[in-house]
Amino acid sequence: MSTHISSSSTPPATLGDIYLADVTQRLQKDKSLADRAMAQIDDATFFAQLDEEANSIAVLVKHIAGNMRSRWQDFLTTDGEKPDRDRDSEFIIT
Repeated sequence: MSTHISSSSTPPATLGDIYLADVTQRLQKDKSLADRAMAQIDDATFFAQLDEEANSIAVLVKHIAGNMRSRWQDFLTTDGEKPDRDRDSEFIIT
């Protein structure tokens, strides 16, 4: 019985490496899905507000982007919403 010892100089992946690769892949899939969805609508639909109390797709995208930036920015050293986030402005399209 022979035992094969790998001559690769690459160390085995750590749990952190595996997790980071998985999260990266999932976020890339989510972005791809969002990009394909956005490609299916025109500008008029993107900015359309169905009624006075509803938000347009444009507002929702701006709000989600603000939330994600706030949550992920400096996530290793700070938690939650960042003090520089102007949440109310995310609901205004200029």
